[in-house]
Amino acid sequence: MSTDQRRAMIVAAALPLVAEHGAAVTTSQVARAAGIGEGTIFRVFTDKEELLDACTAEAMNPDHVLRELAAISLDEPLDDRLTQAAEALRAHLDRMGTVIGALHASGHRRERTSAARPQPGAREASMKATHEAVTELVEPDRAALRMEPEKIASVFLGMLFPRPASPDAQPSAEELVGILLHGTLATPGRTA
Repeated sequence: MSTDQRRAMIVAAALPLVAEHGAAVTTSQVARAAGIGEGTIFRVFTDKEELLDACTAEAMNPDHVLRELAAISLDEPLDDRLTQAAEALRAHLDRMGTVIGALHASGHRRERTSAARPQPGAREASMKATHEAVTELVEPDRAALRMEPEKIASVFLGMLFPRPASPDAQPSAEELVGILLHGTLATPGRTA
């Protein structure tokens, strides 16, 4: 197994533990979860801080959600495609929030190293790739829509981010897509 593969395997085993324990997770716990000796961790990570930085970077990595979006079948109805997209994007946000929140709550305030710090333009590139992926999901229905798929993708993503302050006020993925595609009126075209 290459060093990069071993690092990825250790991070994958560590992520759920970091989400649960934050910075209080021990390298012994990580080693048990990965099925390796504790010393193996220190052959690929300088210290626990570097491992935590790698976990933070992995939690924020958009590649997973982009693969999920690309896997949504374009043969499904538009509302089903967008519901799946909303669920995948929310799961990605929840994963980021859980890991970063657990680290913060456990007192991890370390200045991020250059390895954990996003590269210049990385956030913009991630947002652009996400927008393009959602646009692709809308594109097959272009002829039936009042707006271009690119604008619908922007509205869709704007509805997902930022979230309402209260989790109780958060619409489900299906409700969000229903609002986007059909509005909020119970009977379209009729108000009280």
